Order: sequence, then structure tokens, then C-alpha cells
Amino acid sequence: MKISELESEIGFECLQAEYEDAVLSGGYTSDLLSDVMANAEEGSVLVTIQAHKNTVAVASLTGVAAIVFCNNRPVGEEVIDAASQEGIAVFLTGDSQFLATAAIARHLEQ
Repeated sequence: MKISELESEIGFECLQAEYEDAVLSGGYTSDLLSDVMANAEEGSVLVTIQAHKNTVAVASLTGVAAIVFCNNRPVGEEVIDAASQEGIAVFLTGDSQFLATAAIARHLEQ
């Protein structure tokens, strides 16, 4: 599954489209950023409700390729700008973390 398919196939709203449309290696769901740093894999998608710049910093450190913010959490321009500078795609969904993760997992299995 390519990053762009988070929008085209699953229906998440793309907030930051300045990224390389790479193939996702997997996914990780967590709101605890230290947990993300310890366990998220390079090239994966992070599913979270933590819509702030620290999430982008952790994604950059771990090599996460995309972030999906759930529950329609407001995402500030500073978050989008930081992600743009790092080449990390940013998406928004009204889905819960459970539903977003399940949708991503289904598409990764295809």
C-alpha cells in the first residue's frame, strides 16, 4: 500500500501532501510518544490523537512516513509545516484509532 492510498482508498483527508509516495511497511498505533520511539518502524504509518509538533519530531526520529490523526483532532499549521519540512505525510480522519487502524491493516494485507 502506498501512502497516497490512505486518501484514495481509505478516505482519510490529506493535510500535507509534500511527501514521497512510498510503499508503507506497516503501521503503529499509540498516543504515548516514548512508546512510538521504541516500537514504530521506519516507513510505517502512525495512528494517533496526539496532534502536536512533538508527534512530528518523533515520527522523524523513527522514520515514520505518514501520520493519521484520528477523531477529527484539530491539527495546527505548525504541525503541518513541521511535517512538510520533514517530508512526512499528514492525514485526518473522524474515525477512532481502532477503526482507522483496522482500515489500514486491511489495506496493508492486500
